[in-house]
Amino acid sequence: MAVTPVPIELRASGRRGWLALLSVLLAGAPACSEPAPSYHPEYASEPVSAQAAYRFGVHPLHNPQRLAEVYGPIVAHLNRELGDVTLELEASRSYDDYDRKLDARQFAFALPNPYQTLRALRRGYRVFGKMGDDTQFRGIILVRRDSGLREVTDLKGKAVSFPAPTALAATMMPLYFLHTHGLDANRDITRVFAGSQESSIMNAYLGRTAASATWPPPWEAFKRRSPEVASELEVRWETEPLINNALVARDDVPPEVVSRVAAVLFNLHTRPDGMALLAALPLGRFEPATADTYLPVRRFLDRYEGAIR
Repeated sequence: MAVTPVPIELRASGRRGWLALLSVLLAGAPACSEPAPSYHPEYASEPVSAQAAYRFGVHPLHNPQRLAEVYGPIVAHLNRELGDVTLELEASRSYDDYDRKLDARQFAFALPNPYQTLRALRRGYRVFGKMGDDTQFRGIILVRRDSGLREVTDLKGKAVSFPAPTALAATMMPLYFLHTHGLDANRDITRVFAGSQESSIMNAYLGRTAASATWPPPWEAFKRRSPEVASELEVRWETEPLINNALVARDDVPPEVVSRVAAVLFNLHTRPDGMALLAALPLGRFEPATADTYLPVRRFLDRYEGAIR
């Protein structure tokens, strides 16, 4: 089976600078029996390619290596479909790192969480789409199976792990859930911010915290990669869902380019190779959206700010 190499570039900020060019081999059909390519980010002081491109920043759903493995093939597919438009996938080492770059308008396209989406709107971005499967955008709280924790109030006086303060589904929504189910989330627990979804999950497993907050996609991915570790944990509590992550474009990106990118993403679920790419996220589809789509998020944040410092 013929395989076409498609170059993308994954960047990540940090002491070692930009992530350099990453070659992606994207097969033409999902039934290919060849092994999936392995994505290994390499670091350099400057991007390898000087060609003008649009930077696409995905918020830290995973660590940079895992983000490259999951979203690299999607960016490669976009570049192949668009032809004369090049996107560069950019990862960030932490939520703080991503927030700084989003606030500085360093991304032409971005996939922020809903909280970050509202920040982006104030900095000249516009919403043109979103991830589907809104029922998956909910917080979950994990405990060890042998923890003996049954009621929310059993967490009083204990430490609870979260990825980052600005993680909506995995931090804010679980904190609000605890606050509305018998705990003073400001005083009754010790918040531990682990820096990533995977680290938050591991804190409960290792006993560093009594419970760990995350959300379904990274938990499902964790179960696939580390089934023995995951078997020691269980989901004890879940929040109500909200609106899933947004697709935004900076206001100086030509509308025609935004429309072309949107058309490719919104049609991934209609073709076998696109469905295979979505399954790796996992996600059912990308779909159109506007700023008004995120009004329920704004209302939730108003309640959250009123209840939790």
